[in-house]
Amino acid sequence: MQSRRKFIKNTGILSAGMLALNTEVFASSSNLFLNFAPDFVSQRPPLAQRKFTSKAVEDAIVRIKKQIANPELAWLFENCFPNTLDTTVDFEIIDGKPDTYVITGDIDAMWLRDSTAQIWPYIPFVKEDKKLKELVKGVINRQTKCILLDPYANAFYKDFNQVSEWKSDITKMQPGIHERKWEIDSLCYPVRLAHGYWKETGDVSMFDENWKKAMHLVLQTFKEQQRWTSKGPYTFQRTTAWATDGVPLSGYGYPVKPCGLIVSTFRPSDDSTLFGYLIPSNMFAIEILGYMIEMCSTPALKDDEIVKKASELRAQVQQGLKENGIITHPKFGEIIAFEVNGYGSFHFMDDANVPSLLSLPYLGAVKPDSPLYLNTRKVVLSDNNPFFYKGKAGEGIGGPHTGADTIWPMSIILRAITSVDENEIKYCISILKKTHADTGFMHESFHKDDAKKFTRKWFAWANTLFGELIVNTSKNHPSILADKNI
Repeated sequence: MQSRRKFIKNTGILSAGMLALNTEVFASSSNLFLNFAPDFVSQRPPLAQRKFTSKAVEDAIVRIKKQIANPELAWLFENCFPNTLDTTVDFEIIDGKPDTYVITGDIDAMWLRDSTAQIWPYIPFVKEDKKLKELVKGVINRQTKCILLDPYANAFYKDFNQVSEWKSDITKMQPGIHERKWEIDSLCYPVRLAHGYWKETGDVSMFDENWKKAMHLVLQTFKEQQRWTSKGPYTFQRTTAWATDGVPLSGYGYPVKPCGLIVSTFRPSDDSTLFGYLIPSNMFAIEILGYMIEMCSTPALKDDEIVKKASELRAQVQQGLKENGIITHPKFGEIIAFEVNGYGSFHFMDDANVPSLLSLPYLGAVKPDSPLYLNTRKVVLSDNNPFFYKGKAGEGIGGPHTGADTIWPMSIILRAITSVDENEIKYCISILKKTHADTGFMHESFHKDDAKKFTRKWFAWANTLFGELIVNTSKNHPSILADKNI
């Protein structure tokens, strides 16, 4: 079993010559992902070896491919969009309820963030496909179990008796937990999935007492990490040479001044924060607290205590954001900060993972045409962001997680999804088409000057997110896909 950090450390940046090797990391009976396809032969596993098949998703692939004039782009879409269903889901009925365990790809563990993000693009299809609907209900049920096991953990095993390779981390580790890095978004994403499914279907059958207990735990954990009167129960330390895997000052992180914002010890990249108030994640929390209030105000899910606590918390985080999260950049004026500490200090950068400053409209946290967001976006997509890279292979945002000069396709995808400019969307898609390194899939990152040097050959979130971009483009900007020369 490998963590993301250990996976990168052990495999490094893969070169094109290594891709054909049947390594322990990538080996499978179907030789999944091991073949190059210069003639655009499908890179999906054989039908009999796929983990799950959705008729609605397959129909959408056929329909949207007909809109795509460029054969390489059509091939990429067909490979990537169903990748989560093809390769990462494990569906069964447990105690009479659907249960879906979702791995990230090359790591056999379920992140609350990744599992939601991987399933999210299929939500629009659940009404057409009862099997797919049950699969999504199973993810919600599994996430509920994970939150109840430990709301501070970010990644879990299917078997709650399994002991992690990170059992020596100095934190309250227990069986069933792969990694225990506290990240606000880990509790935001399950609420997003539950709300998105509910809005699409109206179905409340899986929102039982356990789900409500999980929602109470979300609120309790957020409240603890506001640190109004104490630092709270969570600490984390690890014996490691990777600076961003450790947390200073006895595992609490650098001091923050209570202001209503919620501390996130780690970023969605699983890298530790510099200043504890991670603003994109706090803005995501504001959004999902609104979802919680909406759902628990309805007759079918009525819970006055959840509504009251979520409303109070939401108002406090909004006030903290207003007073601390908006900064005046010496060159660009008012922008959204990346991290702050409540004392007046701020850290400006952006990270490729979601939530990020760039991705805020995608999460519903801000309007894509908001002047404040557009000004922030301008800075993020420039050399004023220390992790924005431009090279021979392309341009985009990376982050400390994969090292200097590495661009994450996810950042390019999110740039396109959040753009209101057709030329920019087309430009982003053209970069993605040129940087898959002849594999037919998206990757975690690639070197800015050579896309054939990349990390993580099997990264389902990036694949499915790319598919979501193409689906959205087919609806909103079909003329882009009709261009054979993209």
